[in-house]
Amino acid sequence: MNVELTRVYHFSAAHRLENRALSLEANAALYGDCHRAHGHNYYLEVTVAGRPDPVTGMAADLGRLDAAVHRAVLDRVDHRALEEVPALHGVVTTGESLARAFWRILEPEVGAAALRRVGVVETAKNRFDYRGGA
Repeated sequence: MNVELTRVYHFSAAHRLENRALSLEANAALYGDCHRAHGHNYYLEVTVAGRPDPVTGMAADLGRLDAAVHRAVLDRVDHRALEEVPALHGVVTTGESLARAFWRILEPEVGAAALRRVGVVETAKNRFDYRGGA
């Protein structure tokens, strides 16, 4: 029996939507106002799954998970410009791309619990989920 649990984290960061292969004008046309530097108060949702331990009843050690998420992602992105974060080099910082990039960063860090989903909440209207794979 596997149980899933989701932890929610918060970070604030600046970014601008830009494909470096395109001109400034092409980026402005493609991304609209979001091609200019702006920021968000993001929520990062990390879902892991595991078998509940017969002694503790827990499917994952929340302290270890929290430490891994802070070390691997939050300490690198909070109050930063996302384009300047080395782990995000070359990533167009859309919510979709951030969810995939955070998955790539977190997957080796979650320990015995299996990563099931990474969600990025950018605004009250924009939520992005990634569940691994292609």
